[in-house]
Amino acid sequence: MVDATIDVIDRGGLECDLNYLIEGNTLGSHDTPNPDTEYVKIPVPNFVINHPEGIILWDTGSHHDAANGHWPEGLVQAFYPYDAHEHRLDDDLEEAGYSIEEIDYVFQSHLHLDHAGGLEFFDGTDTPIFVHEEELKFAYYSTKSDEGSAAYVLDDFDHDLNWTVLHRDRETHFEGVEFIRLPGHTPGLTGTMVHLPDESVVFAGDELYQTENYVDETPLGAGLLWSHRHWFQSLNLLKELERRHDAEIVYGHDPEQFAEIKDGWRR
Repeated sequence: MVDATIDVIDRGGLECDLNYLIEGNTLGSHDTPNPDTEYVKIPVPNFVINHPEGIILWDTGSHHDAANGHWPEGLVQAFYPYDAHEHRLDDDLEEAGYSIEEIDYVFQSHLHLDHAGGLEFFDGTDTPIFVHEEELKFAYYSTKSDEGSAAYVLDDFDHDLNWTVLHRDRETHFEGVEFIRLPGHTPGLTGTMVHLPDESVVFAGDELYQTENYVDETPLGAGLLWSHRHWFQSLNLLKELERRHDAEIVYGHDPEQFAEIKDGWRR
């Protein structure tokens, strides 16, 4: 348990086909061979854990020039960052009462384009950047070859950064905070469990996009899974953590849950 507070940082949002988030959400039938898909807006949250051992920024969101050349056009069309230009990381942190200089640590759940776009603000600094070994390898493999995942942008993370690489499936580097690898969406995706005085919170990141992924156990869709088998194993682990710690599970991009948690966790 740790006497920490957690702020929710609004980092803008994306527009995309719901089939990316929920496997098989819209399917054709004999009488409706070309159904209309659901095109939705989803939030991109970051979190600031104000911990006695330092201020931890959890993910860094989309790059503020995502729609203006930073992302390839194909990715812009698939995951349109409709307001990224209004959400520079430094400005969003300032609105929440923090500055880039006050961030002592950065934790990257993974390095996809909507999660690692603010790392440039830590280029050339000594700020430790936590990321799992399997994620770092897969991100470079994906951007330096024709294999892997197309959802990485090399310019997001190819900076002079003070990488602090996680190697195990579960690691504790701060009191009451555990980093937990949740492979499936990517091989190195890592969530975080925080034991606050009154409750435990698990940030699942993109292991879960929305409620349907967790409650209905419907996988992510449209090729956004590195491994279905690993995804289901990680899902079961999250359900075990919820049962064992009576923990609140926080999804990666759920509009309704985002509205509920926007005031963060404060005593």
